[in-house]
Amino acid sequence: MPKLFDIEFPEECQTNPDRFWSAVDVWLKKPHVVNKRLCGVKETESQNVNGAVLSLVLGNDELPKDVLNFITTACTHTLSYNIRTFIPKVNIYGTHLHKEIVVKDFECQKVTFIPFEEDEEGKVSLKKCNVYQIQLRLTDCEQLLLELHVLTVDGWHCDGVAYPKLGWLSTELLPKLLRWSVDCKSSDFTSTLSLLPVEKYSLTYQQLKDKYKAMVKVWPEVTDPEKFVFEDVAIATYLLVLWSEEQTEHDLKTKQSFVDLGCGNGLLVHILTNEGHPGKGIDVRKRTIWDMYDSNTLLEEQAITPGDSFLFPDTDWLIGNHSDELTPWIPVIAARSSYSCRYFVLPCCFFDFFGKYQRRHSQKSQYKEYIDFITDISRVSGFDTQMDCLRIPSTKRVCLVGRTRNYQAFDEAQVEDRRAQYIQSRGSAVKKDHVSSSWGSGFHPREKVEVVRNCGTLSRDFVDDVVIRVADALLRMTADGDQSSSSWNTGGSLSLGEVALLLRQETLQKLKKECGGLQTLLKNNHQVFEVEGGSVHLRDWRDGRHPRAGSKKRPVALGALKTRPCWFYSHHPQGCPLLAQQCSFAHGHDDLRPSNRSSKKSKRDV
Repeated sequence: MPKLFDIEFPEECQTNPDRFWSAVDVWLKKPHVVNKRLCGVKETESQNVNGAVLSLVLGNDELPKDVLNFITTACTHTLSYNIRTFIPKVNIYGTHLHKEIVVKDFECQKVTFIPFEEDEEGKVSLKKCNVYQIQLRLTDCEQLLLELHVLTVDGWHCDGVAYPKLGWLSTELLPKLLRWSVDCKSSDFTSTLSLLPVEKYSLTYQQLKDKYKAMVKVWPEVTDPEKFVFEDVAIATYLLVLWSEEQTEHDLKTKQSFVDLGCGNGLLVHILTNEGHPGKGIDVRKRTIWDMYDSNTLLEEQAITPGDSFLFPDTDWLIGNHSDELTPWIPVIAARSSYSCRYFVLPCCFFDFFGKYQRRHSQKSQYKEYIDFITDISRVSGFDTQMDCLRIPSTKRVCLVGRTRNYQAFDEAQVEDRRAQYIQSRGSAVKKDHVSSSWGSGFHPREKVEVVRNCGTLSRDFVDDVVIRVADALLRMTADGDQSSSSWNTGGSLSLGEVALLLRQETLQKLKKECGGLQTLLKNNHQVFEVEGGSVHLRDWRDGRHPRAGSKKRPVALGALKTRPCWFYSHHPQGCPLLAQQCSFAHGHDDLRPSNRSSKKSKRDV
C-alpha cells in the first residue's frame, strides 16, 4: 500500500474526526465544487458490513483479495459502503456508466475509492490501477496528517473526469480536504440542484447551451453576454427539468404556462417559449434585444402594480428572475391568482413590499436574512416553500419554489386575511378592505426611463475639472525633479479620502448622488488614473513600467484611426511618455479620426 503523499495540519489548526468526515462528504456528494468537469454524482444508500468478511460483489465477480486487503487491513469492525455514479458536465462516455465503490472506515478514519465501469449490458470492469485511499492519522509526535495512499502506482489512468490525475489528488484535493476539515463551515443554504435529478439537468443544460450559444455573438445589450446568456440558459434548464418532473409526477397532458414578471432582456422567456411552454414576459422597459426575437416570444412593456388587474388565474407558474421590487409580491400574486398557481423566484436586490428592505437581525448575513424574509412571505401566502441553489455565475443563486399549498382551498378567505394583515404589518397604507383593487396601494414600480448614476451624465467640464485637480495634485507630489529630464514624472499616490479633500464641497455633494461617487468618476477616466485598494495614482502606459501594461499589451496597428485625444499629450508637463505610433490615443488634431477632428481638439492644438 504505497503512500503517495501526505500533508500536515498547521499546529494552530484544530480538527477532529467529525470535521474530517464532513470534509470527505463534500468530495463524496458534491465533487463538482473541486472537479469542474463534473456536474455531480448519484449515490446509492449506504450499507454496513463487517470488515473481516467484506464481500462487495460487482456482477458475478467479487473484489480481488489485494483490493480487499487494501480496505480491511487489520480490520475487525464495521465498515460502511455505497456506490456513486459520476455525472460529467460533457458526456464523453456515451452509454457507459463510470462508478466508484466508496468504503468508509470510521474507526481508522479512512475512506477508500474503488472505481469501476458498467456498460449498457451491465457488464462490469474494475479499475484496480486507480484505487486510492485518504486517511486522517495522528503520528507518534502528536502531529495530524492527511495521507493519500494508492493500491499501486503502476498504470494509473487519467481522463480528468471520473479518473483524476494523481498529482491533482495530491496538490488540489488533499489541501482542500484539509482546509474544509479545519474551517468546518456549514452553509446557510441547501446544496445545489437539490430538487432535481442532476443527470437530467446536466444533459438538458448541455443541449440548451449548444442550442443558444450563438446568442453570445449577437448580444446587443451593454451587459456581459457570456454571463447573462449562459446564466439564463441555466435558469431555463432548471425550470424545464423541474416542470418535466412535475409533468411526470402529476401525469400532466400539456406543458405548463408561465408569466415572467420583470423579464428584463427576455431571454428566459424566449428559451422557455422555444422549448414548448406557452407564456410571456412583462417589464416596465423594453430592451434592445427584444426586436431580435421571433413573434412567438411574447414580451410586454408595462409597469406592474400589484392589484386585481395583475392577477393571472389561467397561468400555471409565475417567475421572478432578479425581479427586484416585485420579488416580495410574487408569492402573494401567485397565491391570489388561483389555488393552483405556483411560483419560482430568484431574489437579488433587497426590496420590501413598499421600498428597500431594512435589516433587522445582524446575526445573519443580509442575504440570508432577506431569503428568510421572502420565505416567510411565501409561508404566510399559503405555500409549502422549498429552497434550492442554482448553478449560475452569481453570488445570488438561492431560489425559492412554491409548488403546493399549506391549506385547503375552502380556507382561502381565512388565509387571505392573514396575507393582508402581513402586508399591512410591513408598512402598507392598505385599508382593511383588502379585496379591493388597491391591495398593492403604496407600491411604486421603477421608472420607465432608467436613471443613470454612473457619472456618465455629468457634464464634460465638471469631469475635466475634477480630473485636472487630482492629476495636478499627484504630479506635484514628485515635481521636485528636473521636468526636462528623461525621467517621466509618474506622480505620487493618494487615498480616496485625501483626494476628496482636494475637491470643493459642492463637487462632493454632486458626486454623492452618483453610484460609487468619486471612485466611479476616477475609474471612468481609466486613461488617466489607476484606482487600486483605495489609492489613486497616474496610469503609466509604457510597456513593462505598469502592472497592466506588460507583454499582453498589443501594439497599435500602423495607420489605426484613433477616436480620443491623449490626455497626457495635452496636459502632462512632459507630454505622453509614448511615441504617437505607440499610443492608443491621438497625439494632436491630425492624429484623430477625421470625423472627430472638428469636435475633439486637444488643448495643445487650441
